[in-house]
Amino acid sequence: MFVVAFGEAADELAHYVAEDHAWTGILGFAFAVFAISWAWISYSWFASAYDEDDWVDRLATMVQMLGVIILALGLPEIFDSFDHGETLDNGVVVAGYIVMRVPMAFQWLRASRHDPARRAAHRTYFWAILVAQAGWTALVFLSLPIRTTLLLTSVLFAIELTGPFLAQRRKGGTPWHPHHIAERYGLLVIITLGEGIIGTVASLSAVVHGPVGWSLEAALVALAGTGLTFGAWWMYFTLPSGHVLRMHRERPFFWGYGHIVLFGSLAAVGAGLHVAAYYLEDHTEIGAVGVVLSVAVPLAVFVLMLYAIYSVLMQERDPVHTGLVLGTAAVLVLAVGLAAVGVSMAWCLVVLALAPVVTVVGYETVGHRHQEAALIRMNRSGTATG
Repeated sequence: MFVVAFGEAADELAHYVAEDHAWTGILGFAFAVFAISWAWISYSWFASAYDEDDWVDRLATMVQMLGVIILALGLPEIFDSFDHGETLDNGVVVAGYIVMRVPMAFQWLRASRHDPARRAAHRTYFWAILVAQAGWTALVFLSLPIRTTLLLTSVLFAIELTGPFLAQRRKGGTPWHPHHIAERYGLLVIITLGEGIIGTVASLSAVVHGPVGWSLEAALVALAGTGLTFGAWWMYFTLPSGHVLRMHRERPFFWGYGHIVLFGSLAAVGAGLHVAAYYLEDHTEIGAVGVVLSVAVPLAVFVLMLYAIYSVLMQERDPVHTGLVLGTAAVLVLAVGLAAVGVSMAWCLVVLALAPVVTVVGYETVGHRHQEAALIRMNRSGTATG
């Protein structure tokens, strides 16, 4: 269900970028990605620690799934508000968010009854959720100007993010499982990548089944989309997340929170491919350079955040990474530059699909040995804590 919401947000982003309203799309997409990702992250960390899987847990999960659907249905109004509204029309999104988060607060209260030794952590989660939801509800009824709403929204985001930090670092924490949580994050990465391909295929279908039919450009966009998806998948799973989190349970925060950017950037790559399909239909207000940038920019964000997460997780800086990042940047710049001098948009996307290959080749030839050596040093210097 969460990935359905990602798909809706990506569709809206693609629409506004294609209409040359990029900032509207970016603001709405950022708002949506945080709301979707944070609800999923909160649920996943709870499930990793307390996966009761009884009838109460299943009903609470079902209610949260309903909340995701409501949130997704309210996303178009969010984007429209950023486009030309004076206030943020977030009533439906907040309603969906409350439907998701109130059962989550109930689950933490339930956990505090069954695991009294960690009750302080559970209550911290509970109150952080309730205070934030009260704030979200108040924003709906206050109908403040968008800028004021965004300022207050940043405060509520801070409350949402601070609650788990205090619970885990100051209140005793919860018994989350490192390999389980790493697997859950990896699965959402895969599903998010798949959602991008689905959106692209749906858009290309309108092209190839229309008056023009199959063309070389349509085939190249499909090839580029597949290559980008495969390359991003390969890149992501070079992270030794489960192993490091098992050794160092104090390192999950940047890793976990940084995934909000990873999820969003991957969904935005799919949106960019969707824009490329719009371009083939002649349904865009932007040129080839803008289309290529709509894929290149989120891909660059994904690459930079992935390397940042790796560096913080391993607490090491590998000189090879500098070369790989620069090599990736060169491919991205080349693709945009080719579009600027008139090379076909589709061929530029094919060049762009080579960007993840830089990291993949670097890892498979040299990087994996560096990583293995770093993990060995880590094993020697510390004792597994989970």
